Amino acid sequence: MLVDTHCHLNHEQFNDDLTDVIARAEAADIRRMIVIGFDLTSSQRAVELAEQFDSVYAAVAVHPHDAQSYDADTETVLRQLAIRPNVVAIGEIGLDYHYDHSPRAEQHSAFRAQLAMAKELRLPVIIHCREAYEDTLDVLESEMDGEFSGVMHCWGGTMEEAQRSLDLGMFLGFGGVITFKNADEVREVARQAPSNRILIETDAPYLAPVPHRGKRNEPAYTQLVCEKLAELRQIPLDMLAAQTTANASVLFGGLIS
Repeated sequence: MLVDTHCHLNHEQFNDDLTDVIARAEAADIRRMIVIGFDLTSSQRAVELAEQFDSVYAAVAVHPHDAQSYDADTETVLRQLAIRPNVVAIGEIGLDYHYDHSPRAEQHSAFRAQLAMAKELRLPVIIHCREAYEDTLDVLESEMDGEFSGVMHCWGGTMEEAQRSLDLGMFLGFGGVITFKNADEVREVARQAPSNRILIETDAPYLAPVPHRGKRNEPAYTQLVCEKLAELRQIPLDMLAAQTTANASVLFGGLIS
């Protein structure tokens, strides 16, 4: 049994065959999928899917790309969504300095506001970080106070940054990137991270693992990520599957009963 801890089944690329995508995932023993919100519309859709499919859970948030749209009204709606029964996290939130679609000051403001909401609601956080690890970790160190945890989604940082994340109590999420040729540093972190702090994900429809790179990703490919991570860590596949599933259940409040 596996858990895809980060996918976007709320993306338009799945509009035409969503039921088939979920069926393929379940056939591949992907028994739980967390659908991640990135704005109000996608967050609402994530909640709808979690209420429609037994294998789906939701996370709700405003992504740093859309941080300039974050205001009091947005927060009110997010808060209403976050207390729904199948919502297990606030995310994805964070900082993205690669695209800077929203000004950095507004990214920081939305990030801190959503961290405060997560703390108040006692929900874990799902962190998006691209070319902003130092600032992201500085914010987390100033806001978390050991009161809640989360996952650094789509890990892409250095070993030193990984250690800072682990020291905060964070989990590290690994996806298709660990199968890419140019991802040696990510693979090294994946090898060395503590077994009780690793999660697997797809980020579907993005970042499909080899041999599907460049095509639409989907939760069924969580199996390929798990196989590669087991190979890197030199442990049996079933052992890694059991560990990552247990980790997901710990972080997200008992996904597996």
